[in-house]
Amino acid sequence: MKLFKTQLELIALAWALILPLAAVATPESYLSSADQKQLLSTETALWQQPLDHKLPVLQLNTEQQFQQMDGFGYTLTGGSAMHLMGLTAKRRKQLLQELFSVEGLAVSYLRLSIGASDLDPEPFSYHDLAEGQQDPELKQFSLKPDEKYLIPVLKQILAINPQIKLLGSPWSPPAWMKSNKSTIGGELLEQHFGSYALYFVKYIQAMQRQGIKLDAITVQNEPLHPGNNPSLLMHAWDQANFIKNHLGPAFRKAGLDTKIIIYDHNADHVEYPITVLNDKEAKAYIDGSAFHLYNGSITELDKLKQAHPDKNIYFTEQWVGANSDFGDSLMWHIEHLIIGAPLHWARNVLQWNLSSDAKLQPHTQGGCSLCLGALTIDGQKVKRNVAYYIIAHASKIVPPGSIRIDSVSTQDIRHLAYLRPDGRYALIVQNLSTEAKGFNLQLKGSLQPYSVQLPARTVLSLVL
Repeated sequence: MKLFKTQLELIALAWALILPLAAVATPESYLSSADQKQLLSTETALWQQPLDHKLPVLQLNTEQQFQQMDGFGYTLTGGSAMHLMGLTAKRRKQLLQELFSVEGLAVSYLRLSIGASDLDPEPFSYHDLAEGQQDPELKQFSLKPDEKYLIPVLKQILAINPQIKLLGSPWSPPAWMKSNKSTIGGELLEQHFGSYALYFVKYIQAMQRQGIKLDAITVQNEPLHPGNNPSLLMHAWDQANFIKNHLGPAFRKAGLDTKIIIYDHNADHVEYPITVLNDKEAKAYIDGSAFHLYNGSITELDKLKQAHPDKNIYFTEQWVGANSDFGDSLMWHIEHLIIGAPLHWARNVLQWNLSSDAKLQPHTQGGCSLCLGALTIDGQKVKRNVAYYIIAHASKIVPPGSIRIDSVSTQDIRHLAYLRPDGRYALIVQNLSTEAKGFNLQLKGSLQPYSVQLPARTVLSLVL
């Protein structure tokens, strides 16, 4: 811990030496409005000189620092990969550059399903067996279901951004390991805990042989939602048992440094990860906890941080419904996720599926039929939907390694600030009201050389 503090002190010192450069650098700005008249617009008319001293102040405080960010992005579902591979090689290359290069959206984090999610054409695992068969040593394990679409797309993404972080999440174990022998619901039989831990190890190692490194896995997607297809019911005490007696030791034996992240479900049951982390033997193997926000309040994450301040928090999924209003979705997701989740300790923010087609396909029987992709891909046509812009407002200006810093405003605007590895500031500001608002930026008692005007119902991302 002493070394960690020393490293932070050295980073802070380095930033302090170059802060004057950050103060005079040309501002970089991106504006999007709920009415879609502005979408990632580089609107320079927002900046005013000389300062309007009548405006309220938004103050940045670099002395109070919080978590380091890992990145922003989406889930690359099997269906998303299928649509991307349907593009011509030239069109796909252009689109992936747009999404993952530093000149584009600079998406820096992707979630993958370990086996099928509900946005695959049908459920599958990497070790499906005929009814009544078992193979506890997993001799028939194979990544073949991902070799047609997912793995080729991932390799192309990694060629653009080799540092992108990848998180794997299972929707269900192989059905033969479950109490009901079905892809839907059921529980993992304790007699197969060891085999399922080996399943994770084999998955990570097989992906490594493909040149794909998993930064982390979650133990189970939505463990309290056994009605999806695929899905699994996994109680907190079973998750703790599985980690401390099987998964953690299996990772250690295999020499894997892949992070183990727990829960991966809604913020309304923060007692679930607290229960798992209260088990000291399980906690020793756990990096942190992951959340969705289909139920509950993002502020609930603070309770987990208070209970276990030494463990990380991640935000790993939120969908956009196909019938939702663009402006309302933009405003809600910026408020609660892009600003709200990091404000309450999340190290990343991920939207749900990267792409779907105009019919919202594919999905499993019983899977999500209204999940709107960040992209709609029909043939060679690509439409950019609201989730594209939601993530872009963070990914374009907050590179991995940025540290959240304190920011205070004297008026009612939502805001979040970071100190980037290059010494510049990243600031995301949201005006939820139907009236324009302005403010002056201030650092350590000194006003920045700009006043900022924020139109009604907009989000503004700034690099200073």
